[in-house]
Amino acid sequence: MDATFTAEQDEIRRTLRELLLKRSGPEEVRTAVQTEGGYDSGLWETLAQQLGLPGLAFPEAYGGVGCSVTELALASEELGRSLAPSPLLATAVLSAPLLLALGSEGQRAALLPRIASGELTAALAVSGASLTTALGLTGDNRGDWAGGGRAGGVQARRTDGGWRLYGQADQVLDGHSADLLVVAAHAGGFARSRTLLFLVRDSLVQESLVQESLVRDSLGGGGSGRAGATRVRLTSLDGTRSQARIQLRDVEAELLGDDESADVTGALAAVGDSAAAVLAAEAVGAADRVLERTVEYVKQREQFGRAIGSFQAVKHRLADLYVQVQAARSAAYYAAWATAVGEERVGGLALAQALEALRITSSEAVQLHGGIGFTWEHEAHLYFKRAAGDELLFGPVHRLREHAADAARLFGGGEVAV
Repeated sequence: MDATFTAEQDEIRRTLRELLLKRSGPEEVRTAVQTEGGYDSGLWETLAQQLGLPGLAFPEAYGGVGCSVTELALASEELGRSLAPSPLLATAVLSAPLLLALGSEGQRAALLPRIASGELTAALAVSGASLTTALGLTGDNRGDWAGGGRAGGVQARRTDGGWRLYGQADQVLDGHSADLLVVAAHAGGFARSRTLLFLVRDSLVQESLVQESLVRDSLGGGGSGRAGATRVRLTSLDGTRSQARIQLRDVEAELLGDDESADVTGALAAVGDSAAAVLAAEAVGAADRVLERTVEYVKQREQFGRAIGSFQAVKHRLADLYVQVQAARSAAYYAAWATAVGEERVGGLALAQALEALRITSSEAVQLHGGIGFTWEHEAHLYFKRAAGDELLFGPVHRLREHAADAARLFGGGEVAV
């Protein structure tokens, strides 16, 4: 592994940091999450059209830049520093790799260039709170997580004209605003049970971009019998990470790819490993920024006639945080590099270490900022919510580590996998 960055990688980081410092400060972030889409569409247009961020890891044949997961992780680290809300994670990290891995040539040619240009956004929809299981990060994704029979989830039924979907998916990242839904559904009944991926275009989705509390009656009332799809933006702990509930009622869908026997769970696990590396880098960026802001603050705040940063106890706490953030950064960088060269099962451990570092650093930041750190006006709570929200969505940390240990057979009493 070459631990140094190339000139191109350094340029990606520098350009993004300069742009986000100008256009994605704490006030801009608060304004963006209150918009209908949950992000600054102007900033997204700049990221997509001028910097090529959505297509950074796409082949050039599909309008991409031709870089790897490593460059995408470095870009996400800068986005994590500012907590800039954007469809990048849902579109370029979770959905587009599945299109690239499983889609037919026609589907790739029609959709990937539009995603690379920022014209099209996408979201991955899985049943319930099964995202990390579907991605193979906290459990075996070859089970019944997609639903089936009385298990709920999303069901797929073949008809003369194609496929129809019925069911519900929760906690769909950016699902309320995505132009394209990639839906994991159970098909085949009990005898030939299998999980397939389907595409649901925006023209088939009846949008409902109001808060969950305002639409509970309509979801459970007479309107729920209407054919079609309904998307509801949910009130989430971390407003910078928009989530939606998607209800599908006899919705027309297109099979992703042209082979029903494709290894869907294997593709999802591969995407999960790369997504974990990207998320780890993003969490490291957030942890590094909140630590940086805390160090700046303790140098200014005075107690007993001197800056509190001069107290030995505070120095020790900050030193411990620095070590933890740097260790998480090393793990995230290695995971991004390893994923890019084809090494498997490293993303989950890096994500666990990064999420833990962000949680501890953001908690300490609130404490070291004193009374002001607990207020809504201060940016410290934004990082604390990102830490808590990400661990709820992609963790918890102990489950990530437990699954990685099980996959490596560390405690199974058998031969240890190399």
